Amino acid sequence: MEPVVGATPKVVRPESEWREILTPKEYAVLRDAGTEPAWVGEYTDTKTEGVYECRACGAELFRSDTKFDSHCGWPSFFSPLAGDSVILREDRTHGMVRTEVLCATCHSHLGHVFEGEGYDTPTDQRYCINSVSLRLVEGPDGRADRRLEP
Repeated sequence: MEPVVGATPKVVRPESEWREILTPKEYAVLRDAGTEPAWVGEYTDTKTEGVYECRACGAELFRSDTKFDSHCGWPSFFSPLAGDSVILREDRTHGMVRTEVLCATCHSHLGHVFEGEGYDTPTDQRYCINSVSLRLVEGPDGRADRRLEP
């Protein structure tokens, strides 16, 4: 994977270690900028409340309240969790110009963002993210173990 120019990841591992901690499918997407097939990801149609984190490093990336049905075959969000949770960079692979979305913490590939497609969202953006690059932590604050005080 090409390094991000002008930014240093907070989580740095040798590629051999990434291969050990990620499944081959996760590695292909997260570290080799691959794409999982449409309509097969575990989060494509998920409506569960929580926070989506990077499957490689655990950084919080998206909240479920920004997820929407784009009917494109991958989970779609109209905004990342915070402005500094992702990095955007130009992607000229496959004979087109797109904007790649990377985890700001470990610089793993998440997917692409598209603008101006006419979705009825506050940003008119579609962060098209591979399910395999995410892990959903359920709950109102993204913590499944959160308990209310009696």
